Amino acid sequence: MVRPPAGGDPSGRATPARLKTAKSRTASSQAWLERQINDPFAAEARARGYRSRAAFKLAEIDDRFGLIRRGSRVIDLGCAPGGWIQVALARRAGVVVGVDLLPVDPLPPAVILQGDFTDPVIGPRLLEALGGAPDLVLSDMAPNTTGHRQTDHLRIMALIEAAADFAGTCLKPGGAFVAKAFQGGDTGQVLESLKRRFSAVRNVKPKASRAESSEVYIVATGYRAPSN
Repeated sequence: MVRPPAGGDPSGRATPARLKTAKSRTASSQAWLERQINDPFAAEARARGYRSRAAFKLAEIDDRFGLIRRGSRVIDLGCAPGGWIQVALARRAGVVVGVDLLPVDPLPPAVILQGDFTDPVIGPRLLEALGGAPDLVLSDMAPNTTGHRQTDHLRIMALIEAAADFAGTCLKPGGAFVAKAFQGGDTGQVLESLKRRFSAVRNVKPKASRAESSEVYIVATGYRAPSN
C-alpha cells in the first residue's frame, strides 16, 4: 500500500505552506491551491509522475482486492487526466481503454476516447477498442456541479447507475467494478442491484481521499453473468 511521504517540523507535525499572494484568484481557488501544496499525496503523485493524486486511490483499492492482474482488460470511465490508466498500465494490465469528455494526453499503449459516456455509441466503441469483455470496469466520473443540491445528487446518481448498468452487461464472469459515490447519497438501489450481480459489494474510503470529502468507492467483485 502506498504511504504518504514524511515531513514536518521537529515535533513531527506538518508545517502548512501558504501562498504569498492570491493575485486575482478567488477564495475557493486559493484554498484549493493551498490544499494541493500541503497534500502529501499530491506531492508524491508529482514525484512519481502520476497525473493526479487519484492514482493512489486506485492503487490502495487494488492492493486490497487484487483487481488488476497481468493481462487484464480494463475500461476506465471518466479517465481524465489519466492517473488511473497509469496505475493499470504499471500493474501490467493487458489492454486499457479510457473515455472522458475532456481531452486526455496520450498514455500509450492505452486507447483513450474523447466523448460522453452516456452517449449510446460510446459503450460499443469502448468494447471494440478493448477487443473483448473487460475484467475490470472503473468509474471515477463526477458531474459538473450546479450548486443545487437535489440537481447535483440526481446527476451523480445517474452517472453511477449508468456505469453500473454498463459493467453489468459486459463484464467477464468473475470480473469487478469500481465506482466513485458519495456518503449520504441514496445509493441503496444501486447497491442492491449490484449485489444481485456480484458476489461481494463494499463501500471503501481510500486513505488518499481527503478526510473532509464525502467520496467513497463502491467495489463490486465476483461478477455473475446472467443465466439467460
